[in-house]
Amino acid sequence: MKFKSLLYIGVAGMLSLSSCNDYLDKLPDNRIDPSTPEQLQLILVAGYTDSNYGAMCEMSSDNLVDNHAPDAKGINYPTTASYEPMDDQFFAWQDANMSSMQDSPTAVWQGCYSAIAAANHVLEKVNEFRSEGLFTTGEEAERLDAAEGEALIIRAYHHFLLVNLFSMQYRGAESMNDQGIPYVTVPEKVVQVDYQREPVGVVYQKIEEDLLNGLEKLNDQFYSVQKYHFNTSAANAFAARFYLFKREYDKAEMYANKVLGENPESLLRRNSYWLQNFTSLDADAAAYYSSMADNNLLLLPTNSVIFRRICFGGVGTRYAYNREAATTTLYGDGPTWTGYLPTMGSHLYVNGKQDYGFWPSWAYEQFQYIDKVAGIGYIKCIRNEFTMEETLLVRAEARIFLNRLEEAAADLEIWSQSHATALEPMPVLTTSLIESYYDRNVEIEDTKSDPRPYILQDLNIDTWFPTEKYKVTPENLPYLWCVLHFRKIETVYTGFRWFDIKRFGIEIEHKIGTTVHKLPLNDLRRAFQVPSEAISAGMEPTLRVSTKLPQSSFTKATLEANK
Repeated sequence: MKFKSLLYIGVAGMLSLSSCNDYLDKLPDNRIDPSTPEQLQLILVAGYTDSNYGAMCEMSSDNLVDNHAPDAKGINYPTTASYEPMDDQFFAWQDANMSSMQDSPTAVWQGCYSAIAAANHVLEKVNEFRSEGLFTTGEEAERLDAAEGEALIIRAYHHFLLVNLFSMQYRGAESMNDQGIPYVTVPEKVVQVDYQREPVGVVYQKIEEDLLNGLEKLNDQFYSVQKYHFNTSAANAFAARFYLFKREYDKAEMYANKVLGENPESLLRRNSYWLQNFTSLDADAAAYYSSMADNNLLLLPTNSVIFRRICFGGVGTRYAYNREAATTTLYGDGPTWTGYLPTMGSHLYVNGKQDYGFWPSWAYEQFQYIDKVAGIGYIKCIRNEFTMEETLLVRAEARIFLNRLEEAAADLEIWSQSHATALEPMPVLTTSLIESYYDRNVEIEDTKSDPRPYILQDLNIDTWFPTEKYKVTPENLPYLWCVLHFRKIETVYTGFRWFDIKRFGIEIEHKIGTTVHKLPLNDLRRAFQVPSEAISAGMEPTLRVSTKLPQSSFTKATLEANK
């Protein structure tokens, strides 16, 4: 086992996000008035959020543990510190109002709506050009369509993020009664706008309309670096994820197929990253987030200190990938491996000392210098917002619910083999192996590296979002546990696990010190509170009391009924 220890990182500077009183309102007085489709495309560079929701979601999920809490042997690390008090609020599922800096709900809310504002200004100008009969033929017409398509996808995706962060999870027709977020479709012309929170179901309808309209108009030929824009593959990956959340699995599979093609094995990061050796953390992270890598579909540079909150030994080590959290993500057994994935070992670091937990090398922060002599610049964290790997697991989950278990197992086998070493393939992940490994009826020895005591969780998706067609059954349950296990590993550090917890109605616990806190299925704390500044400006707060939500009811009897 080859672990590396990071002893010291020089800190050249930290980026502060200034607070803003008007989160959706932008004064248009000093805007440049674009006069060509090409200028509209340039404006869309600002149509991607520079905020990172990873920290708030990771700390709210079961991907981290509190090092102040004693383990099974009573060992804990009370001297470890959280990066700032807001992190304590996230981990306790409290309304996080202690900061409006990087990685806060304020920064995420502002970043998403700023991106939406850029998209809306472009869409307004597109309509203006068309009403004047401009740019109707040739390349300029194609550019105008492309700008419109990208703007529509940008608007759809950032609303998708907002509704899944600041509202309860979508649940079909019942979502028409659930508090959502404002869906903003026009540029603001006045300083103060009275924004109303629309129902989750309405927000999803508008997302779908923008998404489908945008997909028809995208054109990759006008991007100099496609991976920093909603190119066709990234947009189809978004569509696959959107329909997965909607439980329209046939559509999720269809859009995933558009991304993965006939040979997804050749598109994963195995050759471009896992089998490479790197001489520095900078080179390691650069390769993981390379715009040249086939598996990376959309890259978002964000202003974030998530690395210091979770990974950097001696700073933010209270909440860490330690104990069961490490066992289910970075360091733990699986159906075809023992200890950790074969290619993972050279990419694992330890927080100060191994007892504090682990962190992945690709989490290393980037630094954008604005003055190298003075050592001044911005801390950056690149988000791999859409990848081939995650889209492959989207398709696997869709195929499970479509009752095509052998095809789902084939996708899971592709993911598993992508983590084999250059010298030796992984054991074949067969249907029988999935069914035997992910079996809660088999007695499991609670060892340090066995993830099953922590991942074979009750799945309440049929209670939260019931459908006539798709259900959790005794036959498909092991495959669902497998895909969720692989997603937990694949998306570690990104915050995506929080969305899976919400989608499947997984009830989790956080041990804070010596007290165990539980998050039930219908707990409204699963929706982050909107920023206090937005509430002060008149925004309706996220609800904290409701009697209309379903209770968890996953039992063996439920599975029997779904046979």
